[in-house]
Amino acid sequence: MVWIWDNLNVHRTHEMVEFIDANRDWLHVVHLPSYAPDLNPTEGVWSLLKRSLTEFAAADLGHLVRVVKRKLKKIQYRPDVLDGCLAQTGLTLATTP
Repeated sequence: MVWIWDNLNVHRTHEMVEFIDANRDWLHVVHLPSYAPDLNPTEGVWSLLKRSLTEFAAADLGHLVRVVKRKLKKIQYRPDVLDGCLAQTGLTLATTP
């Protein structure tokens, strides 16, 4: 399995390093820079999500979770927007029959 992971500091905890080391026989981890929109299309999705929450104040954690899920669902059903996130990377989406 190939695990492509940004290099955010929380991903580099002692426990995660131990897990990766203990499973090197089946797990290959590729670390990206902490922020790499040109390599990682999800950065575009997170950017869209953050922009949609600019003037939002959650009443509690449950409220935040519900709003984030709803906004991600809206993005999910906008293939043109998702294609734009992919296009900024220069990558293409190819499916095999």
